[in-house]
Amino acid sequence: MNIFIAGLSYSINDNDLKDLFSEYGEITSAKVIMDKATGRSKGYGFVELADNAAGQKAIEELNGAEYDGRTISVSEARPRTEGDRPRRSYDNNRGGGNNGGYRRREY
Repeated sequence: MNIFIAGLSYSINDNDLKDLFSEYGEITSAKVIMDKATGRSKGYGFVELADNAAGQKAIEELNGAEYDGRTISVSEARPRTEGDRPRRSYDNNRGGGNNGGYRRREY
């Protein structure tokens, strides 16, 4: 079961997440999501447990719990779909041409 954890302290790392969830069962993976530009935690992460029942128990017991001075939200992770992520526009012309949408008036 893949679990989403939000509200993490920025000092939490992958090993901390493993430690937090280790009492619930075998951990397949634990990952704190990092900002690529700054290298700092984004404050959320994912833990994957081998057993679904153990994952459900972890969600029930840890959702709303305080961890490292912060209240965390724990829920089952939803699979990412194609529309979840906005596409980046590399076109800096926001006006669509014609002088940014303003046309010269002819009198």
